[in-house]
Amino acid sequence: MIPELVIFDCDGVLVDTEPTTDKVLADNLTAHGLPVSPHEVHTLFAGGTMQGVMATARANGADLPDDWQDQIYAEVFDALAMGVPVVPGVEALLDHLECNGIAIAVASNGPMQKMRISLGPSGLWDRLAGRIYSREDHEPKPRPGMLLHAMRVAGTTPDRTVMIDDMPAGWNAAHAANVRALAYVADGGLHRAVGKVTGFTNMAQVPGLIGLA
Repeated sequence: MIPELVIFDCDGVLVDTEPTTDKVLADNLTAHGLPVSPHEVHTLFAGGTMQGVMATARANGADLPDDWQDQIYAEVFDALAMGVPVVPGVEALLDHLECNGIAIAVASNGPMQKMRISLGPSGLWDRLAGRIYSREDHEPKPRPGMLLHAMRVAGTTPDRTVMIDDMPAGWNAAHAANVRALAYVADGGLHRAVGKVTGFTNMAQVPGLIGLA
């Protein structure tokens, strides 16, 4: 059944912010007494909230001040403002969905300001305005609140909705909302896409996976 709504995660799905964010986090946590590499940051923390990063880092020995979240977001925003690439094939996929009358939304555990910075230069922020949802206003993934809200706004149902995410938090949110999940694993790590998740490695594969020619 062709969906009426496709919900995208932001970081790692629409724009490739993760290498920049992982490096900023690695440098910051290392300076605060928890030596980690960008790869280790991605493995330990990807897909969660910064509050969760702070709690886990402290539990592993990082000496973080109480205002650490404000500090790290300022560092991340400064780095992202230098520019981040759009994930290959995303803009063509959005065009294809819209041409077929399929609604689009974004559901991210990141703050709105971060998405404004990362999506702005490419025009995606303006293109998707009013359909971008954040854990600042809704319960974060893996809980289903953002997805349920996006469906209400679009006027559709779980069986006519698809979620595209690159992290288990998003896949689990989709499962909790009874929504089909597609796992974008550009690195080819399809072994991570377990359970009721269909893995793919290129945005050009999506139309075929959701029943579009």
